Amino acid sequence: MSFKGRSFITLLDYTPEEIKKLLDLSTRLKKEKYDGIPHKVLTDKNIVILFQKDSTRTRCAFEVGAMDLGMGVTYLGPNGSQMNKKESVADTARVLGRMYDGIEFRGYKQSDVETLGKYAGVPVWNGLTDMYHPTQILADFLTILEYKGTLEGVKFTYVGDARNNMGNSLMIGAAKMGMDFTALAPRSLWPDQELIDKCRQIGKETGAKLTFTEDVAEGTLNADVIYTDVWVSMGEPTEVWEKRVKLLADYQVDMQMIKNAKDDVIFMHCLPAFHDSQTDVGREMSSKLGRRYQKVATGEMEVTDEVFESEHSVVFQEAENRMHTIKAVMYATLK
Repeated sequence: MSFKGRSFITLLDYTPEEIKKLLDLSTRLKKEKYDGIPHKVLTDKNIVILFQKDSTRTRCAFEVGAMDLGMGVTYLGPNGSQMNKKESVADTARVLGRMYDGIEFRGYKQSDVETLGKYAGVPVWNGLTDMYHPTQILADFLTILEYKGTLEGVKFTYVGDARNNMGNSLMIGAAKMGMDFTALAPRSLWPDQELIDKCRQIGKETGAKLTFTEDVAEGTLNADVIYTDVWVSMGEPTEVWEKRVKLLADYQVDMQMIKNAKDDVIFMHCLPAFHDSQTDVGREMSSKLGRRYQKVATGEMEVTDEVFESEHSVVFQEAENRMHTIKAVMYATLK
């Protein structure tokens, strides 16, 4: 398999065999890091990480992963470049591509990362857009492998807004890897039908199953994995919260869902999570909406604190795995 020089923009561009190869490489690099075995194999490389949307895990994963590989890293934050302001995305791509060996982009539009990939002349890695979050899926799948030993046939339930970048990307990844994927969400928040059809076509070759339901009991029954994400994405106005809480309150992951799943079910979340009142948003929403929507009265939104802090929760191992899988993507496409 040849990865060198390729961008990582959506999992649709990668075969199941290639995804497995990246996960195998992630496992190897993680073990080497734990064993204290240096792997500074890219000391002649420099990358730029381009952030329109701030992030803890994505930024740290790219920076630490790049430094572990021996690379230089330049961070350009929301106000750090002229892209989309005084300079087009295509022009920015052609400038950065002449100075750097790889470009990470985390922003609002999928079209922007695709334009970077088209014009940069170097690998471009999607750190999150409005449509896809492929590096997160690799971390999720590595975590599932560590707990379940396989991806094929794993009963995976995604709860909440299944139409967002995480819902899209998890469905694609599950289809590629032959998983039993369920989107548990209000019908209005199911993925786009064109993407569903595409994933079902992939599933015909991999054996994946795709189910879409609004029924909580049906959707979580005997699940191996229950996964959720924030109800309102960063960058959306606070006015959206009440609409989403009203729509999704019944899909808050609680212990009843966990007990309906398999005994060894794992709970996953790409983070950050609103599971208590220890965040500004959690306090604000519990104050504004708690009287009308009792489920969010303590700042718990998409998941209860009981589930988040339970023995079923693997969210921090999942977060750590961002670094190992992102490192593998950079290694594979640059080495």
